[in-house]
Amino acid sequence: MTNEAMADVVVVGAGIVGLACAWAALRDGGDGARVTVIDRDFEGDRASHGNAGGIAVTESTPIAVHGMFTKAAKWLMDPLGPLALDWKHVPKALPWFIAFRRASEPARFHAISHALALLNNRVYDDIVPMFDDIGASAMHYRRGALTVYETDEAFAADQTEWAFKRELGARWHALNAQQVRECEPSLAPVFRHGVFLDDWSHIGDPRRIVTLLRERVRSLGARFVTGIARAVESPDTVLLANDERVQGRRIVIAAGAWSAALARSIGDNVLLESERGYNATLPRHGIELTREVIFAERKFVATPLDVGLRIGGAAEFAGIDAPPNYRRSDALLALGKRFIPGIDDTDAAKWMGHRPATPDSLPVIGASPRAPSVVYAFGHGHLGLTQSATTAALVADVLACRTPRVPLAPYSISRFDN
Repeated sequence: MTNEAMADVVVVGAGIVGLACAWAALRDGGDGARVTVIDRDFEGDRASHGNAGGIAVTESTPIAVHGMFTKAAKWLMDPLGPLALDWKHVPKALPWFIAFRRASEPARFHAISHALALLNNRVYDDIVPMFDDIGASAMHYRRGALTVYETDEAFAADQTEWAFKRELGARWHALNAQQVRECEPSLAPVFRHGVFLDDWSHIGDPRRIVTLLRERVRSLGARFVTGIARAVESPDTVLLANDERVQGRRIVIAAGAWSAALARSIGDNVLLESERGYNATLPRHGIELTREVIFAERKFVATPLDVGLRIGGAAEFAGIDAPPNYRRSDALLALGKRFIPGIDDTDAAKWMGHRPATPDSLPVIGASPRAPSVVYAFGHGHLGLTQSATTAALVADVLACRTPRVPLAPYSISRFDN
């Protein structure tokens, strides 16, 4: 690429976060903005396609809650439980798990939570205009969500965290067993308590959202380059696996679970793991469910999408290259049948995807301290869809040299140097 044709912004990654960043850069830059998007397969499957569809604005506490390691040890005893670990992957992942445990220390836990809330409390300010612009508003359902509990003990154990989430800005109210049944009559009558999440919402088809956003980015004038980004060769050049070079005055790294290698190519260290998630989508489920339901003790969710009932969850640490274990999708489906009686699993589609997870549950957003022309936008874990438009707005602020609307220090990649 010649200097005359050099892009203003090159975005590496065409998942929901990368496309949102490209969309924001094009809208922010006006008619003359030149944006190039690089992806290995623009039409191919990605984590953005298989998520549960939730706009999870109340998820403002890190996954590393106090006592998690004790629970995790029990979960690992169940080969099809909510957590799996490929022991061959442990040596590589050990620094991540050490940092994960540190994130549960009280002072760190509270600091992380406030940083997550800063992002989540402005999600609708950013994502609603994006949905409006790409024509996705009709598939955005603002019906809240329901967390359900089978036992008094589990409900009581979570009350401190729920109270803290309320302090962080989450709106919720408790339901008794009868109210849970009235809220979602299709659920098995085993739930003694519920928590209704007022501000949660969901979308009807995650894959369709990505397609609409990609089409809108293309219509705004973005150039699409198919290829695997191998390294950031210089502050303005991305080297592809076929030795092609793509140049841009600014480079945005939004390659999900593959972002760590690109950061390392310019000397930035990051702890990033693929937290592999599984689901099963049932196009002929035959039941009525109004909103996303989170099954607190079993660590799975069910979402009524336009394309079918999606039952998802699980966290598997096995690296990027290990083959999927679809027995985990089968296990989730078995849970779904147990707690949502009568569902039809005819033509159920199984799926696995790579959630890009940091040990502290905070995304990496902001300029590289070593190459300020490179801007990071990855590591959103379970909240890629939720935080996509807000991340894009912050990236647009950085690209335009404006003071970001949210202070970016908590999300800096430099936190991994400590």
